Amino acid sequence: MRLLISARHRYPALTEVGSGLEPKALPSGSGSLIHDLMVKGLAELGHQIFYLLPNGADQPLPDGITIVSEPTLDVDVLHTISDHDNDLIREWQALGKPWVTTCHLDPRARGKERAPATENWIFVSRTLARLYDSNRYVLNGVDPAEYVFSESKENYILFMSTMDWGNAKGLDVVLSLAGKQPFKVVVAGTGNDWESVNRVAEMCRKANAIYVGDVRGKTKAKLLAGARALLFPTKLDEAFGLGMVEALMSGTPVICSDRGACPEIISPEVGFICREQSDYLAAINNVANISPQACRDKAMSKYHYLRMAADYAVEYEKELTRNGN
Repeated sequence: MRLLISARHRYPALTEVGSGLEPKALPSGSGSLIHDLMVKGLAELGHQIFYLLPNGADQPLPDGITIVSEPTLDVDVLHTISDHDNDLIREWQALGKPWVTTCHLDPRARGKERAPATENWIFVSRTLARLYDSNRYVLNGVDPAEYVFSESKENYILFMSTMDWGNAKGLDVVLSLAGKQPFKVVVAGTGNDWESVNRVAEMCRKANAIYVGDVRGKTKAKLLAGARALLFPTKLDEAFGLGMVEALMSGTPVICSDRGACPEIISPEVGFICREQSDYLAAINNVANISPQACRDKAMSKYHYLRMAADYAVEYEKELTRNGN
């Protein structure tokens, strides 16, 4: 298929060097990262990709992907991120051409009302799709080459999140647990302003946790691989939770809350679903019983970027059929 994929970031979304203890304009950027991986996977599967990136690129794109600054009409399907390209979508609708958009989060998590979904929306989890009375979803995937698999673990628990939403993601829960168990807590992630970064740094200092800020590339991969577990006691109805999948790809178990898509992503062979503080403490005490290989195996089978790309290709075929093409 010939596909036009639209995104608003400057390629690549994934950088090799983090900002450390300094703020970052887009602390997470996970939606943009997913679309970079999606186009890479679609190209590797033999599709011809036109990547609409008005903000350009800092690196050459993989083979099979052509960067464009204006929409290319001679394609089979348009794919956008959420509702970032409403003008482009309206143009496509006026032309009667097939299109889809990926919804990466529940707008209520950012204090916004949910917009009515259309049949063209594809969600990043079954959980999120159900909130919109839809059964159309494709699970996110990551590239195993960007992670280090390790069966040996060090004596620390990792918390990793954008710090703009630190406590909503469960940072306060993590730090409260730190004093009740004999393990180190390492906190990774930054915010988009100094207020967020300084607040988190002070919280970690008081709890004797190690705050490393924004980590990327090999530094992030090593941190994930060495952790006894990723602790993710989020209080939000997570649309997906990409950090959990990154941990699994590294062979690292996940201890998470029961909110949003967490129970959809984490099953008993790779981690623990918790509700009360006692659940988290028990999970930490038993996390050594989780096999790192089981974590890696699940990530490779369910959360690989090529599986994600193949699933999107199926959705494009559905859209073409629905439009009589």
